[in-house]
Amino acid sequence: MKLNLATLIVLGLSTTVCMAQSSGIKDDFKPSALNQPGQEYPQVNSQGYARFKIFAPKADSVKVSLGLGGRGGTQLTKNDQGYFTGTTEGPMDQGFHYYHLTVDGGTFNDPGALNFYGSTRWESGIEIPAHDQDFYALKDVPHGNVQQILFPSKSTNTSRRAFVYTPPGYASDSKTRYPVLYLQHGWGEDETAWMNQGHANLIMDNLIAEGKVKPFIIVNTYGMTNEVKWGKMRDFSIIPFQTVLVDELIPYVDANFRTLANQANRAMAGLSMGGMETHTITLNKPEVFSYYALLSGGTYNPAEIKDKSKVKLIFLSCGSKENPERVKSATEELKKAGINAVSYVSEDTAHEFLTWRRSLRELAPKLFRN
Repeated sequence: MKLNLATLIVLGLSTTVCMAQSSGIKDDFKPSALNQPGQEYPQVNSQGYARFKIFAPKADSVKVSLGLGGRGGTQLTKNDQGYFTGTTEGPMDQGFHYYHLTVDGGTFNDPGALNFYGSTRWESGIEIPAHDQDFYALKDVPHGNVQQILFPSKSTNTSRRAFVYTPPGYASDSKTRYPVLYLQHGWGEDETAWMNQGHANLIMDNLIAEGKVKPFIIVNTYGMTNEVKWGKMRDFSIIPFQTVLVDELIPYVDANFRTLANQANRAMAGLSMGGMETHTITLNKPEVFSYYALLSGGTYNPAEIKDKSKVKLIFLSCGSKENPERVKSATEELKKAGINAVSYVSEDTAHEFLTWRRSLRELAPKLFRN
């Protein structure tokens, strides 16, 4: 029996569909929302599986770092046309994930995906649609503004960068002054993380449109965390960044934006290592911040709070796949000591951006409320 090329293609597609169905994987894959313009891969399906297709005709091996259970990612299979394809062995957690390709031992980004700064390099990004993604979706509501600023830093002998979110109406109302949240990224990331990966501006726009938050300014700057190698976090000194933040950035923001420039209207929060920075700086400088938030970034204990009257809120959060009991128990101890403390656990997430997006959604309405 002779088979022409069209018949072979149809048979091949039918086989692929049958294999997917027999394995329980739904064949409703669509391009990731974070793909480069016009690129079909990577793709995700309604169950949270991710599928990849990489053209590397001269390569012998292509692996995607995105994977499950620490098993080293997803090994792709090469066909006769030089394409490597493969699907994650199970569904991924909902939300944003960094990943890269390992091609014959070398590290590369996926040419089909947009890049995001994480793991101390620009990594490929993929978005697994979340069932509750509406709270960080781009909607037809009034939007705030995110602008880059360069502020002088005598302590580091250079100009440093920060991003400032001002809420809707800031530009048209020249009289209103706003509280400020200084919001820090994690190790391996930089000042672009919270607006790009975290969608902090969209979360705020939506909450403000729904009347759920008192509008405030958000400032993101580089926490100087990546000067220390992973695994040697105990060598990290907070003093250089504390100087940049407290003595240089905050005065610049207060001088150039309409802020309520006092301790009662200033908050600090951070994810992961940014939480460690928040923990240390808020304890070192209780006269600067009155709201503290650690997002997968450790806990406070009552003995650390020397003057409870200066602390309006301590917010602790993590994913349900992290260590939620530690967060819950620490919150209860703070409450027993007469400190206003709140905990939040993000269901079915780990140390990842959906945890932190949800945490910001829960934190924001609790800030700057008398």
